[in-house]
Amino acid sequence: TLIAAFAVPLVASAQNADAQKPAAAEYKSKAPKLNRAQVDTWLAKSDKVVFIDLRRPDELTSIGGLPVYLSIQSKDLEKYIAYIPKDRAIITVSNHAGRAGKSADLLIDKGYKVVGIVGVQNYEEEGGTLVKIAPPAPKAEGNKTAANK
Repeated sequence: TLIAAFAVPLVASAQNADAQKPAAAEYKSKAPKLNRAQVDTWLAKSDKVVFIDLRRPDELTSIGGLPVYLSIQSKDLEKYIAYIPKDRAIITVSNHAGRAGKSADLLIDKGYKVVGIVGVQNYEEEGGTLVKIAPPAPKAEGNKTAANK
């Protein structure tokens, strides 16, 4: 019982130390983080906006995404920037808007009109529906037709 009396304050102080640790700072982008209603409004105007999804293909298939988007991984954004139209509003997309924010800042600095950033997992938590993308089935080697020979 004497050990238990000393152990309780130690556990409590360890829990308090964890509670006092600052949370990881969220990236502050030059573009605003959009909520579900704002994203849905832009989705209805898909002829005026380009959603750029910056996630890897495995994230798209495992998590899902928005119904319309241009897929450019964040590491390749500068390489493919010439393919992004400057005459449309841009919304950058990632899982929780971290990569989206950094990419939005790059695009803003290059003269693009970025109207917002979105995290698809935040969008889904707010009640938005993500499109699940199934990867194509591997092609069987033995199924070659006469036309393919």
